[in-house]
Amino acid sequence: MTKKTVTNLNRGTKSELKMVLKILKSGIKSTAIFHDIYLNNGSGKYCQIDLVVATKVGIVVFEIKEYSGWIFGSENQINWTQILAYGKQKFKFYNPILQNKKHVEDLKKFYHFDGIPVFSMIVFFGDCEFKNLIDLPSRTFLTKSNNVMNIFNEILQSNQPAKYENKWEIANLLKQAVKNGENSIIRYKHIENIQKLKTRNRFN
Repeated sequence: MTKKTVTNLNRGTKSELKMVLKILKSGIKSTAIFHDIYLNNGSGKYCQIDLVVATKVGIVVFEIKEYSGWIFGSENQINWTQILAYGKQKFKFYNPILQNKKHVEDLKKFYHFDGIPVFSMIVFFGDCEFKNLIDLPSRTFLTKSNNVMNIFNEILQSNQPAKYENKWEIANLLKQAVKNGENSIIRYKHIENIQKLKTRNRFN
């Protein structure tokens, strides 16, 4: 039971690979774990998702972050703030709740996901601390890495089994999305689109 059964170890971050291993160790089959996927959202652009896990109760979409210091933010703020060195250094980053909400929306555009619950899981690795309480939307979870499996297992235990109409079609769609990440042109276009968005946000 190794990460290699799920993904190429050159893909994603060390924290993403640690998350893959945590899920494998929990008993989820490697065939239900999809790492570093590039989903064609239908407009010629690709949505990159760190990790998607198909479970008996629905799909869990992971956004993995690596931060130290104090983290300030709220549900609908466009940018959150990381504070280091007791306030001497401040850095902005895009709200991961909104980021993963968009990932979930892109996933739901595919008819295979009609009626299947989708859960958004934002996981922070690193020595960070959330400094304010954040109201979370339905089926959305924000946690540090040391508590993520408790929440993951709670999702599995406290929800009804999902009614999958065609598990194989969903698996094939997600497998193709993983393969998309092996295409250097797709990856380059995705990075280009992110840079354009960052530039636009900077000047808005």
